[in-house]
Amino acid sequence: MSDNFLEPANETQIPIENPMEQMPGLCGHIRSKFQDSENGRQGFEARWLQAFKNFRGVYDSTTQYRDSERSKVFIKITKTKVLAAYGQIIDILFSNKKFPLVVEATPVPEGIAEFAHLKTPLDDIVSDPYGYDGDGRNLPPGSTEATRGLDFLGGLDNRYKNGENLAPGPSLAGEPQISPAQKAALNLEKHIHDQLMDTSAVNVLRNAIFESCLLGTGVVKGPLNFNKRVHKWERGDDGRKYVPYEKLVPRIESVSVWDFHPDPSATSIEDAEYVIQRHRMNRQQLRGLISLPYFYKEAIEECLAKGSNYEEKYYENTIRDEDTEPAYVDNRYEVLEYWGVLDAKFAREIGMDVPNDLSELDQVQINAWVCGNHVLRCVLNPFTPARIPYQVIPYEVHPYQVWGVGVAENMEDAQMLMNGHVRMAIDNLALAGNLVFDVDEASLVPGQNMDIFPGKIFRRQSGVTGTAINGLKFPSTANENIQMYQISRQLADEETGIPSIMHGQTGVSGTGRTASGLSMLLGSASLSLKTVIKNIDDYLLKPLGEAYFQWNMQFNEDAPDIEGDLEIKPRGTSAVMQKEVRTQRLTTLLQTAINPTLAPFVKIPNLIRELAISQDIDPDSLVNDVAEAQVFAEILKGLQQNAQQEASQQAQPSGGQQGSVGQSGGIPAGANPNDPSGVGGGQIGTGSVPSAGEDNFTGTDQGSET
Repeated sequence: MSDNFLEPANETQIPIENPMEQMPGLCGHIRSKFQDSENGRQGFEARWLQAFKNFRGVYDSTTQYRDSERSKVFIKITKTKVLAAYGQIIDILFSNKKFPLVVEATPVPEGIAEFAHLKTPLDDIVSDPYGYDGDGRNLPPGSTEATRGLDFLGGLDNRYKNGENLAPGPSLAGEPQISPAQKAALNLEKHIHDQLMDTSAVNVLRNAIFESCLLGTGVVKGPLNFNKRVHKWERGDDGRKYVPYEKLVPRIESVSVWDFHPDPSATSIEDAEYVIQRHRMNRQQLRGLISLPYFYKEAIEECLAKGSNYEEKYYENTIRDEDTEPAYVDNRYEVLEYWGVLDAKFAREIGMDVPNDLSELDQVQINAWVCGNHVLRCVLNPFTPARIPYQVIPYEVHPYQVWGVGVAENMEDAQMLMNGHVRMAIDNLALAGNLVFDVDEASLVPGQNMDIFPGKIFRRQSGVTGTAINGLKFPSTANENIQMYQISRQLADEETGIPSIMHGQTGVSGTGRTASGLSMLLGSASLSLKTVIKNIDDYLLKPLGEAYFQWNMQFNEDAPDIEGDLEIKPRGTSAVMQKEVRTQRLTTLLQTAINPTLAPFVKIPNLIRELAISQDIDPDSLVNDVAEAQVFAEILKGLQQNAQQEASQQAQPSGGQQGSVGQSGGIPAGANPNDPSGVGGGQIGTGSVPSAGEDNFTGTDQGSET
């Protein structure tokens, strides 16, 4: 349970009547479903618990040691692999400080024009809806007359005088045109990104993705309605005054898999009939529910009066990573939040306002909160269309379960082998590094202390021959154990698809010793991560983006320009390509685009933006728009002209001085280099001819022999 409660209710929801009298049957129904879910996930709980222990470097209580084993060391390679996978995923998704989610218009938008243009006299001709030859309005072969939507401008009417000067369709005579569908997509994308950033959604996704890497499954809840307090100051006659206000925003939160109980028969969240979230609340949190809509004050007060009803699960002491926690159970309450279906007949029996057109065999979607035998809240699902507001993210998809498979589970055997061989190596080194003594007690005086230390004196029996004390040295097998450890570590690399080079291992041998081999290793690792990122795209980003789209359509009344036939596209997979390779390809393309013949066909600003993103640079702070580019082009043009003038002035000799041919002055200023007479501001070849032996002499003395 987060500090800020996520409230999904709206004014259209109708709570049940007389909840204190009608609810016992609903409590039993929800608790029965909760028990079914708990029974169905027991095997997964054992795997999660083992994965967590391997991550923390804790041996299971059932681990057996021989009496000869002294070392209890735990090599936490699982932690290294999990953090490496988590770091790579976060770097791929959020390295450019942008949420990997875009909104685009569908290829054939419905109810909104793909293009609109300024009206021409041709648009007023209505004699034939299909047009006629020569008017520029005839449809392509196979097409039919399109059906105009009620608002073909997609909310852009107010910007264009209610659309009086615009007509749907692309420009035919070169007149200006806009793209209402794409404009609506861009506006919605900006709204969603602003809502995500405004509620720190990236931090929520980080928590869910980490749990997905560790335990195999991450869970995100929402978006649900949240009244965010906005801090605002206004200046008045008496100075600044603090006038905060509340703004309705969609918000998500991360839900631990330990508290998430879905329908055990479902293979995905879309197939689940219900989902139950288990909350652990203190008295203050439970009392805080009274102020929220549609929560029953009487039921909450009765729960508080009865006292704590929380029962600790067998795994909670381990995952808290603490031996003791005082008052962990005291003053704690178990509250179950139910999202799912309910038979219409049963819903009517408990007093819910069910539409009359539903038969007794139909089902309705509800949201209910129960604590013990008390129903704290029960309303119809507030979303249109009704949906269960959870996204489940598998690291590796399990084909027959909602739950996924994580890094820790994949390398469980390798982790066990590494621990065993390292413990054996340490124990063997401790044995091989010390002497073991063979004592002939018959040769010694009875009653002596057998402890051995420097300066120790042993008393022998008189007349007894032979060595009484012999030192034995055991051979070392540490090298063999270390070799097996290295093999086990390589096995972990193969099982997880995360080579050790990705998390900083030095001294790489084999294929990784060369640049091409290292590139192959990184390429193979990117393929494994690509599958994981694809799962995040399909199971998190796309459904989450669609949920935000539905929320804005239902609750966001302040943004009328976001309506249209739009689709959500996640962009996580597109960022998997190695940054170095992507940067190299973009640079090559940019060099090709410099060609004046090809430049008009390349979107240079978009190319530069992609190049900046590939190098983890915010493109908005680097790339100019068209207007800014024109201004800077004029500035650069002026700077180039000034530089050329300065260079020309420096190339001219000072007054009265003439340069000689072949020297730095060259042809005098103002002389015509193509004038054969040698006149025109200067003479060619003026001055004395150097004689042999002088500086700069390059010829042959005529009086000397060659």
